[in-house]
Amino acid sequence: MSSSLSRIAHLGSITALAVLLSACTTPASTSQNAPADAPTESASAPDYPSGHVHGMSVDPGTNRILLATHDGLFDVSRSPAQRIGPTIDLMGFTTTSDGTLYASGHPGPGTDLPDPVGLITSTDDGRTWEPVSRQGETDFHALAATSDGLIGHEGRIVTSPDGQHWTVTADDIPAYNLAAASNGTVLATTEKGLYRSEDSGTTWENVPDAPLLIFTTFAGDTAIGVTPDGTVHTSVDAGLTWPQQGSVQGKPAAIAAAHTGDDTHRIWVATAEGIEVSSDNGTTFQTLAAP
Repeated sequence: MSSSLSRIAHLGSITALAVLLSACTTPASTSQNAPADAPTESASAPDYPSGHVHGMSVDPGTNRILLATHDGLFDVSRSPAQRIGPTIDLMGFTTTSDGTLYASGHPGPGTDLPDPVGLITSTDDGRTWEPVSRQGETDFHALAATSDGLIGHEGRIVTSPDGQHWTVTADDIPAYNLAAASNGTVLATTEKGLYRSEDSGTTWENVPDAPLLIFTTFAGDTAIGVTPDGTVHTSVDAGLTWPQQGSVQGKPAAIAAAHTGDDTHRIWVATAEGIEVSSDNGTTFQTLAAP
């Protein structure tokens, strides 16, 4: 491709990402440590959530595919898909290695939480949520977790070792999505490019020549990302270089991945139409769940 055509394509991706960034329903980060034996058969969910998908994880305790949406948390491994717990607009969403869920957003009808809900957590797969901090103050639009604690975006990037006490680490990175590996590597996607931290979000650097990714996730130390047009890239060096793989058919809304042995990873991408999955490192995708 000529340099002028490359610039045109890149500008088109920036425009697409900028449009998504302007929306209030910003998807969040996803589970980084999904199990290798997570379900791969079709979920055949006739009532696949119609509300905006804000995040996804493959639950490490139950092998379920969970979608965090405008209308709450859904298990789309079931047929039909099942809503779990109260109706909360789960704007920010992430899962720790032990299966603990963290989220943020706004309460729905009949949900007795402040607006915004601040940081909330669930240790029973989303059936109940408990307040942690910043109730009535913060709506995290992106969340991620490392072994050192949590990273969130609330108009600026903040970190916390315990979910209670927060420190501003970057006020000039307009993160759309955050993803983290347990070793402390964190990725932040923005309309200006990809940013990377090696110290659990304390310091950040731009990743030169990275594709314009909208969502990223980790499977072990391997990073996986998807662009606004559905092109999937993988990075075996934790986000420094990004060879192109295959693509998904729908518009990406969230991503999750799992290490399945040797150098193989399974990748799930949620779209408005359903879930597409790859068992060959993103080379090919098949549809799992559709309305």
